[in-house]
Amino acid sequence: MTSDSPLQQLAHLAGIVSEYHDIWGNLHAASDSTRVGLLRAMGVAGDNEMEIATSLANWQTRHWRQRLAPVQVAPAGQPLRVQLHLPASEMATRLRWTLTLEAAVDVELTGETSSELSEEFLPADLPQLASSEIDATQWHALGLDLPAIARPGYHQLQIGDSKLSLILHPPRCHQALAAEQRVWGLSVQLYGVRSKRNWGIGDFSDLRHLAGWAAQAGADLIGVNPLHALFPHNPRHNSPYSPSSREFLNTIYIDVEAVPEYADHGGANVIVEAADFQARLDALRASELVDYVSIAQLKTIVLERLYRHFRKQHLAIGSPRALEFREYQRQGGTDLAKFALYQALQEHLYAEDSNYWGWPVWPEAFRDPNSAAVAAFTTEFGERVEYFQYLQWLAATQLESACAAAKQHGMQIGLYQDLAVGVDLGGADTWANRDLYAIGARIGCPPDDFSLMGQDWGLPPWIPERLHEQAYAPFIAMLRANMRGAGALRLDHVMGLMRLYWAPPGEDARSGAYLNYPLQDLLGILALESQRNHCLIVGEDLGTVPDAVRGALYDLGVLTYRLFYFERNWGPDNHAAFKLPHEYPAQALVSASTHDLPTLAGFWQGADIELRTRLGLYPSEDQRLRQIEERSQDRGRLLGTLAQAGLLPEGISQDPNQVPVMTPALLRAIQRYLARTPSMLCMLQAEDLLGQTEQANLPGTVDQHPNWQRKLRLDIETWMSDNDIQAMTEALNTERNTRSKPDRTMT
Repeated sequence: MTSDSPLQQLAHLAGIVSEYHDIWGNLHAASDSTRVGLLRAMGVAGDNEMEIATSLANWQTRHWRQRLAPVQVAPAGQPLRVQLHLPASEMATRLRWTLTLEAAVDVELTGETSSELSEEFLPADLPQLASSEIDATQWHALGLDLPAIARPGYHQLQIGDSKLSLILHPPRCHQALAAEQRVWGLSVQLYGVRSKRNWGIGDFSDLRHLAGWAAQAGADLIGVNPLHALFPHNPRHNSPYSPSSREFLNTIYIDVEAVPEYADHGGANVIVEAADFQARLDALRASELVDYVSIAQLKTIVLERLYRHFRKQHLAIGSPRALEFREYQRQGGTDLAKFALYQALQEHLYAEDSNYWGWPVWPEAFRDPNSAAVAAFTTEFGERVEYFQYLQWLAATQLESACAAAKQHGMQIGLYQDLAVGVDLGGADTWANRDLYAIGARIGCPPDDFSLMGQDWGLPPWIPERLHEQAYAPFIAMLRANMRGAGALRLDHVMGLMRLYWAPPGEDARSGAYLNYPLQDLLGILALESQRNHCLIVGEDLGTVPDAVRGALYDLGVLTYRLFYFERNWGPDNHAAFKLPHEYPAQALVSASTHDLPTLAGFWQGADIELRTRLGLYPSEDQRLRQIEERSQDRGRLLGTLAQAGLLPEGISQDPNQVPVMTPALLRAIQRYLARTPSMLCMLQAEDLLGQTEQANLPGTVDQHPNWQRKLRLDIETWMSDNDIQAMTEALNTERNTRSKPDRTMT
């Protein structure tokens, strides 16, 4: 089949990339079966020549008959040209364009109101860019030039009945630090935080207390795993990177005893303080793994009672607290209403039949949010729907308190949120906006050194054309929700702004292809929301990332994500020496590891290799033996690099065979090495702070490994008195030229 075959033309229009190079430099071309499968997942027929021809014709017809595009994204302050499509019969008819500017939102422009620009024009006088005959009608593409608009924002252009969302963005994202300023932060998996008062899982009060401790220790930001909403009906679905919604919160993190209704509701106190309840809480705190099912059961018992109390004591009389809740509902709008409705529906149907794992297997009548059956459910179970809105309100309020505490304790950046790359197929986001997703396709990545079979994350991707048709509204809402209160936001798999690797329905990750996304449009919106929310952006750009993406992110002020394990200087003999500190970039976040990779102790001791061997995750014995040999060499390289940097601890040999386990001194040396880099942010994983061996998640596993369940080994109340922890924070402060400030106090 030639490169310009109808199938390849159709695939190109849909965004399917024809070929890519893997991490080893090998070229992979997308097969025709992959193209057909991915097109089908997007709702584009392409199984035979007739379907392909029809789909191509429909694509062209739809494009030309669309008088204005749904959206256009451009830099603010520059000349604008908008493309207008008109039939030949209207070329001599005078028209008027009207541009309605969004009200100013920046502090500097407060008080400025919305305004309009308008002007008549004759289409025949406009530059003709192209033309095409559609169903015996000649259509023309015209260039309409508009005046430069200096104000960034979401504006609207209207010509007749046609409207275009005009999004104008600033040149760069928000920059939270002064030039050459370097700070450090603590990264935690919130669920794994131990404390003497939580219910067996870290919660928002723990986050608030931890922010106070970290600020006092000298940190300027505290990072957490994604806090996205999961599935209350099924607490075993615990991956924060496979959420039900990226716009709402995981309510298992609510500190039940901090809810105002708890202090007022004597019955709730009696339940919690009962001996058997306290015994269950003690067991949950003592457990080495998070018992999501038991924790969810106990929290639900109390939260349901608190909601009933709230309805009776507040909603019934319209108290000030009730008015706060009503305002939260109003601001949440349709998105909150649909999310809570999904939660109530999923809970109700799952209770009837546990095979109803998500909306794709619900009874047909409930799969459409706008159906009569869903409306009837809302009427009958409105109180339960409101209960899930109440939980979101509690979670949002407690998270806001933690964010505020971080700033109040003196952190320059504060909370560092993590945005997952996608959502679960059966969750609220896909149900509420089904047409946006390529149902059946899954995003992931091709094979690499750490996942030799490739990765299939089981997450349905956004269809690029549908995202454009919706004027990027889902992307905007997602950014706003995750930037709210945060001083920094990490975009997981940031390459997804340009392209995502899709596995076609029924095939594994090795049979996938890349799909292009509108990089410049998404980056422009990212810059706009970053500035509005005063939120620093970090792009997780590990793996094979095109230079175009890295360059665009750098120009936008997005920090690159650099991990110690991967920062190497590759020599001609495939020698992989670790980079020295001065070789790291300044516009970057540096860290030793991340949740998907071994901790420093695990890396040093080869715990990840042993685990993969035990679980049979190596495609061949040769590959396993090669990794063992490479790891042995890496230990020697690491010691040599530390010695070269003058950081090798006293008494530790450069012979890795004489250093069988990771020591606190060696841990500190590696963190000092990273803190010595010119990079703006240096993150310390809590697991490395405590010298733990096990990693949070092992990619490629589901039930074989306790992913997202491991706890930290110490209660946070004991951190201040731990000598190794104190030595680590002092080392970071020394290397980053920061100190614990007198005004950074614990509360």
